[in-house]
Amino acid sequence: MSLQEDELEKEQKRSCSGLKEELMSCLHKSDCMVKDGKTMKECMDKEIAGVDTDCRQIQFAFFECRRSMLDMRTRFRGKKGY
Repeated sequence: MSLQEDELEKEQKRSCSGLKEELMSCLHKSDCMVKDGKTMKECMDKEIAGVDTDCRQIQFAFFECRRSMLDMRTRFRGKKGY
């Protein structure tokens, strides 16, 4: 196994990595980045137009997944997301 493949496997095993990839691809396809030429950080702001509701839902799910990593109750319930 090469070094890049090993790093890719580690990234895929991390919590919330699936949601992170979905959010990144959704934002890259959004009008905010394509037509307006804004950065991903600017497009994640809630007041910015050009991002559809699907991306906003994925963004919220990613936020909840990351927050569940800090919540001590998840020791019993498990992490949210995938």
